[in-house]
Amino acid sequence: MATETTHSDGLADAVGVAEHSGAGNAGMPQLDFSTWANQIFWLVLALIAIYLILSRVALPRIAAVLAERQGTITNDIAAAEDLKSKAADAEAAYDKALLDARAEAQRIITEAKADMQADLDKAIAKADEQIAAQSAESEKAIAEIRAGAVESVKAVAKDTVKEIVAAMGGKADAKTITAAVTSRMKG
Repeated sequence: MATETTHSDGLADAVGVAEHSGAGNAGMPQLDFSTWANQIFWLVLALIAIYLILSRVALPRIAAVLAERQGTITNDIAAAEDLKSKAADAEAAYDKALLDARAEAQRIITEAKADMQADLDKAIAKADEQIAAQSAESEKAIAEIRAGAVESVKAVAKDTVKEIVAAMGGKADAKTITAAVTSRMKG
């Protein structure tokens, strides 16, 4: 490749010129002190543009979102506190109602016991009256049976004495037999 062809291009020429003009400077072009003023100008201009865009557009939107979130959080906390106080009130009302219900139940139990005791006392009194009446009737029946038995014993004793006296060959009159049996029954 003894012959070299040179292709000349406008861009290549510009680069070539830049290469030749910067050939004496080694390193990165950002560190070339001759271009720092231009770089600082564009850096300041970019920072000002970024600042204006952020301060006028992005940051107000972010601030609005943060304020809305803070308001929502504050409202939710206030609502939670309100619900917590309502729950505490409801619990206190529930406890009071429970105590009242227990007291009412105890009162009803006491009244029921008193009513049952009164009914039981009435039933016992009625049963005692019936038992006393039946005892009196039984005593009367026993007295009648006893009186009847005594009379029967007297009649049997008179008949027996009469038969014994007749079997022995004697004759006893009814008045004597009645007097003897009555004196023997008295003791």
